[in-house]
Amino acid sequence: MQTTVPTLAEAPGSVAAPFRWVILFFSWAALLTGTICRLSFGTLALSVGQSLALPIAALGVFVTAFYVGYVLSNAIGGIITDRVGGRTTMSISLFALAIATFCFGFTSSLRVGLILQVIMGLTAGADYAAGIKLVSSWFDRRERGRAVGLLMTSGSIAVIATSALLPTMVAGYGWRYTYHGLGICVVAVALLCALVVREGPRGGKSALSSHQPARPRMSALFTRNFVLLALAGCCGFWGTLGLMSWAISLMVKGHGIPSVQAGFVLSIVGAAGLLSNPAIGWLSDRLGGRRKALTVVSLGAFFLMLLAFGQLSSLNAFMIGAPLLGVSAFIFAPLLVTQITEQSGPEMAGSAAGIANAFWQSGSALAPVAVGAAFQQSNSFAAAFCTLAIGPLLGLICMLFVKEDAHR
Repeated sequence: MQTTVPTLAEAPGSVAAPFRWVILFFSWAALLTGTICRLSFGTLALSVGQSLALPIAALGVFVTAFYVGYVLSNAIGGIITDRVGGRTTMSISLFALAIATFCFGFTSSLRVGLILQVIMGLTAGADYAAGIKLVSSWFDRRERGRAVGLLMTSGSIAVIATSALLPTMVAGYGWRYTYHGLGICVVAVALLCALVVREGPRGGKSALSSHQPARPRMSALFTRNFVLLALAGCCGFWGTLGLMSWAISLMVKGHGIPSVQAGFVLSIVGAAGLLSNPAIGWLSDRLGGRRKALTVVSLGAFFLMLLAFGQLSSLNAFMIGAPLLGVSAFIFAPLLVTQITEQSGPEMAGSAAGIANAFWQSGSALAPVAVGAAFQQSNSFAAAFCTLAIGPLLGLICMLFVKEDAHR
C-alpha cells in the first residue's frame, strides 16, 4: 500500500508521465460539465422567464442566486479538497450537482427556482478546486501553465456547447427536459471520475501529509499578492461571466437577433477562448513563469473589446467581433489560476484555488443583476456592455500592484 503513490510520482518515463494526462482529461471533463450547468440558465433564461411569466430583471436574480451558493461552495470545497483529496471531492460534488440540475427542470415558481439555483450553486463549486488541486499535484512548475491553460479550455467548450446546442434543444424539447438531460450527463461524468481519477503525488491530502496545524497554514495564504490576485480575478470575471450570462439575451432584446443566431455568435466567443487559454499558458511557461505582464495586457484588451462590442448592432458585425472578444474574455483566467497555485504550493492548492475563486465568482454573482438593471433602465445595448467593461479595467489596476518576485 505504501508504494502505490510513489510509483505514480516517479519522473517522466514512469507510469506517471502518461497518467497525468488522464488526470487532466477527467479534471477537464468534470469542470466542463459543471460549467455547462452554471452557464445554462443564461442561455435558457428567456424560455424560463416566458414559462414562469417573469420580467427580464428577475432573470438576473436567478443567476445571482446560483452564484451565492457557488461562491460559498468554492471556499468550503477548496478546504475540504485539501483534507479528503481531489478525487473524492470531485465525485461527490458532481453527483450532488446532477441531482440539483435534474430537479430544476421541475421549477414551478420564482421562489422554487431561486431555492434550486442556490442549491445548484452549492453543489457546483467544489469541482473547480478539486480539478486545480489534481492538476497542481500531477504537473510540476515547468508544465503547470500549459496544464492549467488546457484545463481552462473547459470554460470555452462549455460556452460553445451551451450557446450552440442548448437553444436548439430547448426549441425541440423545452427548457425543463433540457435540464433533465443535463443532470443525466453530469451523473455519467461523476461516475467515471469516481472510477478513474487518483490522487496526485505532490500534496494529495494536506491533512495527511503535514503535521502543521491547519489554522496557521490557512492564514498564510492571505498575503498581499493573494488579495490583489483575488480582487483582479473578481473584476475580470465580472466581465466574463456577465458576458456569458447576458450576451444572448442582450443581442435578442437589444438588436432583434434571433436566439439561435445569437447563440452562434457566443459560440464563436467560446471557440476563440478555446485556443487562447493553452497558448497563453504555454507562453508564460516559456517566459520562465513570469505571468504578471501578460495578465495586465489581457485585462486591458478585454476592457477595450467589451467597449467596442457594445457599439456593434448587426449580426455580421457581431460575428466579426466575436473572435477578438473571445480571446480577451478568457485569456487572463489561466494566468491568474497559475499564479494563485504557485503562491500556495501543491499541498494548499485546493484551498487557495477555492478561496480565490470564491472572490472571483462574487463578481459573477453581482454582474448579472447590475447588467440587467442597466439594460432595463436605459434599454441600451452599449450601456450594458459599458457596465461589463468596468470589471476588467479595475482588475488591470489591481494587477499593477502585484509583486511577481514575491511568489516565484
